[in-house]
Amino acid sequence: MRRDRALVCALTLFVLTVGSVPSDAQTTAAGPYLAMPAWDQKLQCDTLATCPRFVVLSNWNGEAVLDRETGLVWQRAPKPVNRVWGNASFSCLFQSTGGRFGWRLPTIQELLSVGASDPSGHLVLEPGHPFVLPVPSDGYWSSTTEGPTPDGVLAYGVDYVNGDIPALAKTGVNAGRLQAWCVRGGSGLDRQ
Repeated sequence: MRRDRALVCALTLFVLTVGSVPSDAQTTAAGPYLAMPAWDQKLQCDTLATCPRFVVLSNWNGEAVLDRETGLVWQRAPKPVNRVWGNASFSCLFQSTGGRFGWRLPTIQELLSVGASDPSGHLVLEPGHPFVLPVPSDGYWSSTTEGPTPDGVLAYGVDYVNGDIPALAKTGVNAGRLQAWCVRGGSGLDRQ
């Protein structure tokens, strides 16, 4: 009995030790590569070479990026297809990026979290970001909705080219068409 307990303790210690080894990720910053999310921290990114915030995940075929500031994992290169909101949400649901499922549309706060303001005050992506985003882009849908309004239920988007945060109709003849930039992790609340 005592011998069995010692064996279980030794195996548990081994599993905990081996399980806590950081993954092999591409980054120019010194480790650790594990997410240390805290919405009150700010990891300064001036250039891609000096950005400790974003880590391109080589163990996900370089198709995903870990944001160490928020703990979210983003698609590195979203597909440049404009869709109505429902189709964008559906495309994330069945997306396989880096060999992983479990993607979703980000909330408006999450989309804004990868942005910064340029000297003129416009919304742009963080200067040291490693994302391969289609340019020009009409913007990206969020899961954050508002409604009902006279135009129907609206959903917010983010356009990093001109800095807009549009609220567009999700359905109907006047439905907006934006791209889906899928994310994993976080709360993913649909309604705000």
